Amino acid sequence: MKKILITGGGGYIGSMLSTELINQGYKVTVIDILKYDKGSLDHLYFNKNFIFINNDVGNTSLLKKQIKEHDFIIPLAALVGAPLCEKNKKDAVAINFGSIKTILNNLNNKNKLIYLTTNSGYGIGKKNKYCDENSPLKPISLYGQTKCDAENEVQKFKNTISFRLATVFGASYRMRSDLLVNNFVQRAVEKNYIEIFEPKFRRNFIHIKDVVKAIIFSIENFNKLKSNVYNLGLSSANITKIDLAKKIKKQLKTLKIKVIKNRSDPDKRDYFVSNVKIEKKGFKATISIEEGIRELIEVFKNNSNKITNNY
Repeated sequence: MKKILITGGGGYIGSMLSTELINQGYKVTVIDILKYDKGSLDHLYFNKNFIFINNDVGNTSLLKKQIKEHDFIIPLAALVGAPLCEKNKKDAVAINFGSIKTILNNLNNKNKLIYLTTNSGYGIGKKNKYCDENSPLKPISLYGQTKCDAENEVQKFKNTISFRLATVFGASYRMRSDLLVNNFVQRAVEKNYIEIFEPKFRRNFIHIKDVVKAIIFSIENFNKLKSNVYNLGLSSANITKIDLAKKIKKQLKTLKIKVIKNRSDPDKRDYFVSNVKIEKKGFKATISIEEGIRELIEVFKNNSNKITNNY
């Protein structure tokens, strides 16, 4: 039975990934301080294949010990998103870059590492061209810079896979509503109104369940994928912000959409992304934006619990 160590395993992606790995019979150890949601892993404590360590990734001796005992390392502990990293610059560099270097420095020959970075490193893409894995990385935020720097370090090691994630959407045990699709749907449900800056800015998206499936696919097909980096997104979901709003309006007919013309979006990312490389290896994201919107409408309509974001 493969043993998997996940740092930040109580987070938005981590809580969903930990759960699915346990369901599929893996042994999972999570290191997390559960900063944003103390209950995101409550449903796993009963399972004998699940170990939770309430500790910080800055604890180098703990990391060293745990790395030795596990086959796969999936480092998800990070300060995620541009606003949070701008607010906590020192921590952003220490966690997003420093903790990855610590892990890499302590890998042994049996360890396999799967690293999730972001396709926000592409910054502003060319108007009629898709960004692929050979496109230049030009991050326009500290968050993007720390993730790109860490990816560069990861790629120096053979037993690694890096995924450049599209903007993730969908419900999780540790919910976030600051991500673009989640945020638009929440505002649509709660206020029946969405304001949009820079409506033509482009993005690629992927459902959180497809992210989890891709990671499990990479565990099961590690040798076929290793020593490489892959864009990970839904190819049919290369759309503009205004297109996204219109898709939500199809399901919430009375929704009002207002485009604000004289204000700029602080998030300047604007690109379409090619996911052909990972699709050729045998994995394809399949959950549509429409399915995610339907799911999120129900979440925000029926769950009045406070959703803590990453800022």
